[in-house]
Amino acid sequence: MLSKQEKIILKLLGELNGESNPEEIANISNLPEVAVMRTLLYLSSKDLVVVDERNISNLILTEDGQKSITNGLIEKIFIKGLKEKIPISKVQLSEEEKNIAIGIARKNGWISIEKTNGSLSFFITDKGNMALNEKTHEEIALEDISKKKIVNDNLINILIKRKLVEKKLNVIRKVYLTELGKLELSKGIEITEEISELTPEMLKNQNWRAFTLKRFDISSDVKTYYPAKKHFVNQAIEYIRKIWLEMGFKEMSGPMIDTSFWVFDALFQPQDHPARDMQDTFFIESPRQGQIDPKFSDKVCAMHEHGGGINSKGWGYNWDKRVSKEYVLRTHTTSLSVRTLSTLKLDDLPAKFFSVGKVFRNEKLDWKHLFEFYQTDGIVVDEDANFKHLLGYLKRFLNKLGHSKIRFRPAYFPYTEPSIEVDIYNRTKGEWVELLGAGIFRPEVVVPLLGRDVPVLAWGPGFGRLIMDYYGLTDIRQKYTNDLDMMKKLPIWIKG
Repeated sequence: MLSKQEKIILKLLGELNGESNPEEIANISNLPEVAVMRTLLYLSSKDLVVVDERNISNLILTEDGQKSITNGLIEKIFIKGLKEKIPISKVQLSEEEKNIAIGIARKNGWISIEKTNGSLSFFITDKGNMALNEKTHEEIALEDISKKKIVNDNLINILIKRKLVEKKLNVIRKVYLTELGKLELSKGIEITEEISELTPEMLKNQNWRAFTLKRFDISSDVKTYYPAKKHFVNQAIEYIRKIWLEMGFKEMSGPMIDTSFWVFDALFQPQDHPARDMQDTFFIESPRQGQIDPKFSDKVCAMHEHGGGINSKGWGYNWDKRVSKEYVLRTHTTSLSVRTLSTLKLDDLPAKFFSVGKVFRNEKLDWKHLFEFYQTDGIVVDEDANFKHLLGYLKRFLNKLGHSKIRFRPAYFPYTEPSIEVDIYNRTKGEWVELLGAGIFRPEVVVPLLGRDVPVLAWGPGFGRLIMDYYGLTDIRQKYTNDLDMMKKLPIWIKG
């Protein structure tokens, strides 16, 4: 089935003995040339016409090229001024043109240069005088190009380099009826009015029955348009924040550069723990140390050294306040969890908090490790909370992120007991990937900050790996390559 425009152009080609071009068709049919070209492509795909395209290169004089024919080449203007004893400052050339003209004239042997008392003097040579009475190859070539004559390729390249000539590429198109197109014409073509949309009035009055509906080829190739959208990592961050808010959590925030007290000590990590050395932690050189609140530092010190006043032996070493004051880039957002815990009162319970923020670790880069990544921490502070609740919160969160294949493994962390690690299955890699650590804060963490041992469920996944599976990424580093083509084609983050 042919559209109205296809019928018009096919019939017109028949009247023009089966041969024409898009410009002629547009002029006769009063159709826009863009519409004619689009319709010719449709006809070509149906083997009714052939569109023959040829690229023809034309040489065109630039504005400087035109001036060179009228006034002469700049090197000729320069030596003419020397012959006529015109001061160089009065020669009708720009400073840039004078410099170019001097270079060409000297190369051609038309001038000599002498240095006197630190200044340069220019003199026209016999060869320069002769050049004023004859045309150079470049001048002849410029005149030939203006008259559409054939010119030597070497001269063309010289003139293009001097920006006196430029090449303009013209596409010449010819349209021919095919045998199939002639056969279609022989059957007779009736051109009827078509409509491409229906109005409410047409539907109400049934007037649409009097019109021919324009057909649309839904299999045709069309240009892909990509909508404006946020970076896919930011989309995921917003979605993760939405999950926690919908589950009744409040958001907590805090500094990325923090003291070792909040990043390690308040979490009952001993000061000789491997995670605190240069293998995992970025230390701040200046300022080296910050301040810590003695209200909490004394209690944390007692907990580390002998277990405070609870049923604990602590770590049994001399806690060093100077080490605790050292600034570091936070290695986890759990520092925000203990900071928040220190602000709560027992009357505020139960309480649920989450955070989404950057953390930093001195990791070796590979397909599943970064030294800077996002983490989302969470705590639930509730007298009635237990280990089953912890598993339920984590499973609910991961299910909402589209992960159904989840496993929990026993683990050890200095600040939680019991502790677990959670893995998700990466279908692309065909292996389990460690995602997060979780557990219930030990009394050694809770008592110094809250004043009493209350169950605190805690977790902290780095969600870079969470979104890899959804986007089909095979390498976690792809999140930050800022490949525009990749980012345009990635789907919008939609989970449920």
